[in-house]
Amino acid sequence: MTVRSRTIAWAGLRQGNDPDPRFTMANERTYLAWIRTALALIAAALALEAFGGTVVPTTIRLPAAITLLAGAVLVVALALIRWLRVEIALRHRRSLPLPGSAVLVALLVAGAGLAAVVVLVW
Repeated sequence: MTVRSRTIAWAGLRQGNDPDPRFTMANERTYLAWIRTALALIAAALALEAFGGTVVPTTIRLPAAITLLAGAVLVVALALIRWLRVEIALRHRRSLPLPGSAVLVALLVAGAGLAAVVVLVW
């Protein structure tokens, strides 16, 4: 996102009509749910690195922890972008954008589950 597009996006929050506060608060709760998901990914990465040393080999443990941490950073960034896009859509009475970040979280959790299965079987 360039500086110009960021400026336009933030300016979009000052345009249009104020939406019903219930919708704005629901948007904020959804944003906070994504932040909690990112925190859970960080906790999983730290737990894997801290407690997985004797069970999970380093060749699997370290890339998995780094992937979870990178995923958490990406989830936070996408959550902020989604919150902004939804808020602007509400103000301009447009359709809400699709939640693309849900696919990312599903892939991260599925990958972590698959890695756990591989480690348990191995």
